[in-house]
Amino acid sequence: MGFWEDERCEYCGGAIVERRVTLHRKVGDRHALIENVPAGVCRECGTHYYAANVLKIVQESIRGRRKADREVCMPVYSF
Repeated sequence: MGFWEDERCEYCGGAIVERRVTLHRKVGDRHALIENVPAGVCRECGTHYYAANVLKIVQESIRGRRKADREVCMPVYSF
């Protein structure tokens, strides 16, 4: 039995399935990507849900308590 099995979306009532997602977070003037984050994702509306222990690891990552796997350069555009 998976963590998200039998769970339903609080917004649309759709089934939630486990997926690996990439999160983007902004911390001050810096940006971070966290890849392969386990999440519950609604099959209907796409809402993401995260377990508390997963969010703790995300926070540790963006606060610099974990070493980044790599760094990437990305273009910035103004509109």
